[in-house]
Amino acid sequence: MTAELIDGKAFAARLRGRVAELGARFREATGRAPGLAVVLVGEHPPSAAYVRSKIKATLEAGLESFEHKLSADVSQADLLALVAQLNADDTVDGILVQLPLPKHIDADTVLLAIDPDKDVDGFHPMNAGRLATGTGGLVPCTPLGCLMLLEDTLGDLSGLDAVVVGRSNIVGKPMAALLTAANCTVTLAHSRTRNLPHYLHHADIVVAAVGRANFVQGDWLKPGCTVIDVGQERVDMGDGTRKLIGDVDFESAASVAGAITPVPGGVGPMTIACLLRNTLVAAHTRAGVPLGKKEI
Repeated sequence: MTAELIDGKAFAARLRGRVAELGARFREATGRAPGLAVVLVGEHPPSAAYVRSKIKATLEAGLESFEHKLSADVSQADLLALVAQLNADDTVDGILVQLPLPKHIDADTVLLAIDPDKDVDGFHPMNAGRLATGTGGLVPCTPLGCLMLLEDTLGDLSGLDAVVVGRSNIVGKPMAALLTAANCTVTLAHSRTRNLPHYLHHADIVVAAVGRANFVQGDWLKPGCTVIDVGQERVDMGDGTRKLIGDVDFESAASVAGAITPVPGGVGPMTIACLLRNTLVAAHTRAGVPLGKKEI
C-alpha cells in the first residue's frame, strides 16, 4: 500500500471537540445549550443503534438531547403533530427524524414538514435549493464530512477534477454541489455511466457513493488521486462472519491513490460529527449569535 490513510475518526474527534467549545460559548451567551431532537419510529435495530450513537455524541459535546421514541404503528398524523411541536419549541435547534420510516408513513411528507432552519440532516428541498444556488442553508452531513476531509488533506481544491460516483439526494447530488462551490470541475457519474473507468482515470478526486461493495477498482484510478469511500455494506465473508466493506476495492485502490479513506474509520465518524456541527450552526442562526465560517 502506498496511499496515505485519511483518518476520519481522528478528524471527527477534533470537530466534536470544537463543537463542545463553541457550544459552551453559546450557552454563556444565551443561557441554554444548542438542542437536538431525534425521533425514532419503531424498533429497527440498525436505526436504534445509530440513534443511540447520535444521542451519546450529542451529550458528550455538551449539547441538549431530546429523544422521542414512537411505536411502529404510529399514524402519520401523530408523527406530523410531533414535528410541528418540535418546530415550535425554541429549545430545539435541530430536528432529525431517523430513516427509514414504516411503509405506511410517507417519508417525504414528514421531512418536508420539518422547519428548514432546524433541518440538521439537510434533506429539506429548501436547503437543497440553498446549496445548489450557494445561498447558505444546512448541508447534508455525510457530503459535508467528505468535503472537510478533502480540504484537510488537499487544502485548496480549486481547479481539481472531481468525479462523484452516485447520484442520491443524500450524498451524490449535494457532494457534487459542494465540490462545485469549492471550484472543482465536477462529473456526477453513477452505476449506469458508460465507460466509468475513463472518467475516474482523469480524476484528481474520487468520491464513491454508489452503494455497491468493491465497485470501484484500483486500475480505474488516476495515480496519486484522493479517494473518499462513502460506502458501508456488510458483506458475508463465507465463514459465518460479516465485514464492513466500502464501494472501493481498498487493496487495489490503495496501491494507486495518493490518499484514501478506510472503511470503517473514514467517512462514517464524520457523519455524526457534522450532525453536531449543523446543530450548533442552526442554534447560532436561530439565536442571531454570530458564528464565523472559519470557527467551525
